[in-house]
Amino acid sequence: MAGRQEREIRAYEFLDSLGIEFDRTDHPDMPATTMEVCAVVDSILNVRICKNLFLCNRQKTDFYLLIMPGDKPFKTKELSKQINTSRLSFADEEYMVRFLDTYPGSASVLGLMNDKDHRVMAVVDEDVFKEEMFGCHPCVNTSSIRFKTKELMEKIFPALHITPAVVKLTGQ
Repeated sequence: MAGRQEREIRAYEFLDSLGIEFDRTDHPDMPATTMEVCAVVDSILNVRICKNLFLCNRQKTDFYLLIMPGDKPFKTKELSKQINTSRLSFADEEYMVRFLDTYPGSASVLGLMNDKDHRVMAVVDEDVFKEEMFGCHPCVNTSSIRFKTKELMEKIFPALHITPAVVKLTGQ
């Protein structure tokens, strides 16, 4: 753990506390800032890293972490209808840091462990649950991990006292 950021260490400790086994790859010279880089990481871990979008309403009172397959296009209008909100946009970095203790390019379901006041609603595209393995970042974009998708629903969300909204996004 030497040389790792505190937020990354907390992510591993959280997974360990839940008894979740995971595989990790480090890529410090290739931060996962684009889906193209994620594709390289996908091939290393043999998993599809999910796209994590940190969104908010226009008033900046409601916040959402959308978790969806990385290769699926995101259409704001389609999601807005399903979660009964309008004018969704990307939330400012300051809110991501405050609520998830992560930065753009590092958003992850694991950041929800830092949202003690439950300000961020987890929204998951149903296709995520069709994969055997789930890929994400441990709150930094210079490492990536994978674990069994069922652990997300059976251990991670319950431990965080979260019931995610499950949506069906077509990208159309």
